[in-house]
Amino acid sequence: MIKRLTTAAIASLTLAAAFPAYAGGPVVVELFTSQGCSSCPPADALLGELTKRDDVIALSLHVDYWDYLGWVDEFADPAYTARQRGYARATNSSMIYTPQMVIAGQDQIVGTKAMQLVNLIERHKDLPEKVSLTLSRTAAGKLTIVAKRIGDVPNKMLVQVVRYMPEKVVSIRAGENAGKDITYYNVVESLVAVGDWNGDTDLNLQADAPGDYPAVVLIQDGASGPILAAARME
Repeated sequence: MIKRLTTAAIASLTLAAAFPAYAGGPVVVELFTSQGCSSCPPADALLGELTKRDDVIALSLHVDYWDYLGWVDEFADPAYTARQRGYARATNSSMIYTPQMVIAGQDQIVGTKAMQLVNLIERHKDLPEKVSLTLSRTAAGKLTIVAKRIGDVPNKMLVQVVRYMPEKVVSIRAGENAGKDITYYNVVESLVAVGDWNGDTDLNLQADAPGDYPAVVLIQDGASGPILAAARME
């Protein structure tokens, strides 16, 4: 029964890509994972299904606190561990773990709970849009970020630029996943704050986004609060 339910949930994650209509912008799903975590590969695969959807921005952030188990995660960054800790503090929790998914900067679930993930994505899709956000590139290759408040927003929002690698297969030779070849999706390479915005006037700023990887812009209530808008530039 559990296997059938999980298969149905995975199918739901993919099927929804054919029906991208939603009230606001895409829903951001952040997966905190590690190459050294034996429980993480199913969550990594679920994130891979999410990357097929236009109404979701799926991001994989690799943490560094499992590196001591005998395999150093090449994608891990202490900054992503700090981001996860910030989300934990926002819910008055002292615990962080992998695999964990954070949906829209608000809901936190075990990263293998596919049906719960499906339901949360659908709930956030139905919420009214608070910020409109559009991206474009200048002739010089910079990213132009234009945003407008269309609902109630905090008086200090953080504008962040994320660069991610769409896909990479890693052969893991030691640690809990030794001997496995695991595919990772939308692996975050950098996450940089590029400005603050209070929403009183329209936002129009330019940011560096070097390299060939896709870029995502997040407008968030601080570094650990709800994500109010997100957009992707391929």
